[in-house]
Amino acid sequence: MTEAPNPLLEGLTVRRRPDPCLLVIFGASGDLTSKKLMPALYSLALRRLLPEKFGIVGAARSEESDEAFCERMKQAVQEHARDPFDEEVWNGLAAGMRYVTLDFADNDGEDHLAEKLIELDNERGTLGNRVYYFAVPPSAIGTLVDEIAERRSSEGWVRLVIEKPFGHDLQSARELTAKIQEHFSEDEVFRIDHYLGKETVQNMLALRFANGIFEPIWNRQFIDHVQITVAESIGIEGRAGYYEQAGAIRDIFQNHLLQLVAITAMEPPIDFTADSVRNEKLKVLKSMHTPGPKHVVRGQYGPGFVEGKEVPGYREESGVAPGSMTETFVAAKLFVDNWRWADTPFYVRMGKRLARRETTIAIQFKRAPHPPFADATEESLRPNTLLIHVQPNEGVSLAIGAKVPGQGMTIRTVHMDFLYGGTFREGLPEAYERLILDAMLGDATLFTRSDEIEEQWALVDAIVAFWKRERISFPNYAAGTWGPAASDELIHRDGRSWRRH
Repeated sequence: MTEAPNPLLEGLTVRRRPDPCLLVIFGASGDLTSKKLMPALYSLALRRLLPEKFGIVGAARSEESDEAFCERMKQAVQEHARDPFDEEVWNGLAAGMRYVTLDFADNDGEDHLAEKLIELDNERGTLGNRVYYFAVPPSAIGTLVDEIAERRSSEGWVRLVIEKPFGHDLQSARELTAKIQEHFSEDEVFRIDHYLGKETVQNMLALRFANGIFEPIWNRQFIDHVQITVAESIGIEGRAGYYEQAGAIRDIFQNHLLQLVAITAMEPPIDFTADSVRNEKLKVLKSMHTPGPKHVVRGQYGPGFVEGKEVPGYREESGVAPGSMTETFVAAKLFVDNWRWADTPFYVRMGKRLARRETTIAIQFKRAPHPPFADATEESLRPNTLLIHVQPNEGVSLAIGAKVPGQGMTIRTVHMDFLYGGTFREGLPEAYERLILDAMLGDATLFTRSDEIEEQWALVDAIVAFWKRERISFPNYAAGTWGPAASDELIHRDGRSWRRH
């Protein structure tokens, strides 16, 4: 029996294919390439969204032949791609794959890379167009940018895709931006935040601006508060070298979390071009004042149980200093000081080794002014809440009051749910698929602009500055819980509580 066609998919247009180009991945021996980038490229190839004339060059310090690189990437696709493996599709992709051993400070290696790109240009017909993907630490970016600019051809376009973190603080971010702008314009730079590529985050824009029932009430008059949670059940996954320097505030808060706040709070853009959308996000970031010490909580996980499995504390993780003061959890009460949101708190929290993996945006509306139902209690009739599930189980849920069947007027809270999988019956694309394709197309709408980055770092720097003067005892929450007790106190002081489901 054949499955009936889904009417919601009718009329969808296929996006135009990008121009012929080569994709160069710096840091191609890392986990990001094998677990995210290559599976995303394979899925794009399977759907015929990549350019017909296309090639991939991996570059990293480790010694590896073209054949070994292709075989390693094939295994990565078989293990991590969302689609079944198709040998014919893979062979077509692999035919244009090469590998270059490259020490980022070695001019000879850069010369070898340049020669390989010219050779592959001639072989694949890619017209000198280049996308350079920087899956490397910020310290390596400046040198690579200089080398790329020095060997830049007069033919074709160049785009730089730069992974987070973009710098370590405001000063380093400005220095990195200045270095890049010596050679490249802002529209050639794509600072990637994979959260912005998630379908549910993009759906926030559709939810607000395509539905007349939401926009009129998306303000301080009707919304009591907003909660944003970015919770991970995993630990640092062997990344102690990076995490000890970054901590939770630089790893997630500075980028993912503040971008979610900006998208939730932004004004309607005049259109959905890159600059229009990013201008509105920037206004939100500029409107946020630095929260005082009483409005920010940090934590570090100790030993505990996650999903029934015993796990070590952060200080027991391999490579972490025994007395480390690196935070793995941050909660804050933020305000967007503008006409729409004045005095409306945005409660945000994020952390490692929490009870479960979950990223949600909860818009809690104010209570009905005078419910006339005698049996309605605060417990049985909670305020209306619009809950956006970013991951996992992507979808949207609206909590409303409804009458319980039977005699009498008994009211209970029920949920109206929209789930992507159930509605469209299509597997959701990985965020990197959308973002890699957008970079090839030159569409920067879902990428972060330099002025946004600076506003985010200014807020983080101010928080870190007063943390340096604050004495705190770590660890202060057990793995498998929802963070330190101070996080609950932060919101309880206002007579509110964190959502638990």
